[in-house]
Amino acid sequence: MNVHVRHLYISPGHNFFGRHGQGAAENPTVEVPTIMCRAGHGVEGDRFFDYKEDYKGQITFFAWDIYVAARGRFNVPALSPGAFRRNVVIEGVDVNSLIGRRFSLGGVEFEGTVESKPCYWMDQAVGPGAEEWLRGNGGLRAKILRDGPLAVGPAELVLAEPVP
Repeated sequence: MNVHVRHLYISPGHNFFGRHGQGAAENPTVEVPTIMCRAGHGVEGDRFFDYKEDYKGQITFFAWDIYVAARGRFNVPALSPGAFRRNVVIEGVDVNSLIGRRFSLGGVEFEGTVESKPCYWMDQAVGPGAEEWLRGNGGLRAKILRDGPLAVGPAELVLAEPVP
């Protein structure tokens, strides 16, 4: 299946994760043309690289159509796709359908593990009510199973059998 990688992001530090009861940090979300995925480790240069062993969120995906809908729903036409702090913004696949599946994208192999659930910080990053609105559409957390680069642009998505 042909899909389109619309945007790729890395962030060197956490703005929301682990900051309950504190204000948001100000680490940049950096848009890049390619990322290097490392099996069992994560995305080079990203805050979750080597976060912990067997981490379910070594890389995160977000659906382009949800991003477009959020801009309209919250009346924020200038909202960056980076506001959601996911690594890969992808068009042409329902990212929730990848939960519990192995798949390759652009030749890099992944295992979709769980929804990347939105948290209350989304109300600040996107707009009031965003956390609730995004429930069930917060993106996908995945493990990286094989090293490789992932680039912005058209890419082939190959689905494997569901993970037992």
